Amino acid sequence: MAKLKTLIVDDEPGIRSGIRRILSNFTTSYPFIEENFEYELEEAEDGIIALDKIKIKKYDIILLDNKLPGIEGIEILNIIKKEEIDCAVMMITSFASLDLAVRATNEGAYNFVPKPFTPAELRTAMENITKHLYLKRLTKDVNKEEKQFRFQFLSIIGHELKSPINAVESYLRIILEQQLGNNIDDYKTMILRSIERIKGMRTLISDMLDLTKVQSQNQNLPKSELDICSLAKRIIETLEPMQQQRNIKIYTDFPAECNFYCNENEINIIFNNLISNAIKYNIENGKIFLTIKPEENQIKIITEDTGIGMTKEEVDMLFGEFVRIKNNQTKNIEGSGLGLSILKKIIEKYHGTINVDSTPDKGTTFSIKMFHAEK
Repeated sequence: MAKLKTLIVDDEPGIRSGIRRILSNFTTSYPFIEENFEYELEEAEDGIIALDKIKIKKYDIILLDNKLPGIEGIEILNIIKKEEIDCAVMMITSFASLDLAVRATNEGAYNFVPKPFTPAELRTAMENITKHLYLKRLTKDVNKEEKQFRFQFLSIIGHELKSPINAVESYLRIILEQQLGNNIDDYKTMILRSIERIKGMRTLISDMLDLTKVQSQNQNLPKSELDICSLAKRIIETLEPMQQQRNIKIYTDFPAECNFYCNENEINIIFNNLISNAIKYNIENGKIFLTIKPEENQIKIITEDTGIGMTKEEVDMLFGEFVRIKNNQTKNIEGSGLGLSILKKIIEKYHGTINVDSTPDKGTTFSIKMFHAEK
């Protein structure tokens, strides 16, 4: 059970002891919070003592009277605001007025409870301020994590784009200065390498845009009943040049039609990632088997390849962002390291699962199960 340190600031001993009695065995719980909250109570009989305590010790909740010896509660509230002390303040006073309520709210007080109050009124107010404090801190933590993630994300993107840009710039400078002579054929290798580098950057940018779309919480993507078998055929046709370069054969096993309620772009991303990876990480003259099995409220997609396969340790790393499996067999294969991370996020949006079974030098099987999107 979590404890919230609570300071009761009031010059009346009867009020302090009354609040202590009401809250001493009181706990707060919410359906969306895993643990209950109880209150660890301390007291201060005037404003100066309260201020000294607040500056020395971290409190979660402060129950603050306004008319205090030494310094008024509204002034303490002003100091808490200026020094950005992380706590929630509830004003409790006999001299309740609209002007004071407005001033207290402007200075950051969460709410205002006039004296006299009943035990039920105080407990309800404590439940509300506890929920407010929890959500405020949760939001702050999430924002902090998001800022850190954005910084790391941009750092990685900068690193991933810097290397190919430098390489292409170097090749262009050599060509511009005609360092290998006047014969254009002598520069063919550099030109081809530059094109490959640019293709890699285009893939990275495309995957970044897909990742941004998938992670957007405010996005309401259009969904409809689609024949995803037709979508799969279209992706296979799009990737035919990749297949021909390495003489990869794709065998399909799915019905003439398989309807699924989904967003078309998300399903295209899934098929494109699955099939293009099965081609890239396959052997020359290899095979790919694509199976789609529609069921009552879900769809199953299975890809099997005869490729280079992976170890268990490599499979465990597979769905991290910017993760690329690096070994002697993959060192010349271009990729952003984002594709499978995006794939997994989309599958989770459809309350689905993805399993990977792989054996080095024998091949890899991806098994996906997804449920219809909510209409």
